[in-house]
Amino acid sequence: MTVHDFVVTTADGGKQQLSDYAGRVLLIVNVASRCGMTPQYAGLEALHREFGDRGLQVLGFPCNQFGAQEPGTDAEIQEFCSVNYDVTFPVLAKVDVNGPDAAPLYEYLRGHVDPAEDVRWNFTKFLVDRDGTVIRRYEPKVTPEEIGKDVAEMLS
Repeated sequence: MTVHDFVVTTADGGKQQLSDYAGRVLLIVNVASRCGMTPQYAGLEALHREFGDRGLQVLGFPCNQFGAQEPGTDAEIQEFCSVNYDVTFPVLAKVDVNGPDAAPLYEYLRGHVDPAEDVRWNFTKFLVDRDGTVIRRYEPKVTPEEIGKDVAEMLS
């Protein structure tokens, strides 16, 4: 099993097969609109624009499990991302990343990094190679700019 075996829900309620991203490097991030780290949206968008043509795909998953910092509806989240950060990468439907209602993708992500543990806060990032294998986890305070070198190496 790899990340490519999962199907996720889009912000408009549709389904997105992650196998559609096979051959691309993925940066999967749980995001929130009212977090002190919300400005990382700008860095994520910059990575998407810089490396998208070379094979990077950023995927945002809104989550309200940390301090209720993502209370909006999926439509409100989409508007926030567009208006405030000109986000062009997919921001999918809101999910839980921990606990009994955690999205299956996040159960998988958490279990395939060392150490295997719960997501601690908003803007935890998982780097996935072109084959769908989870390569690395970055804690929330690691900025998108700090991840750029790792992304560039994976795309070379």
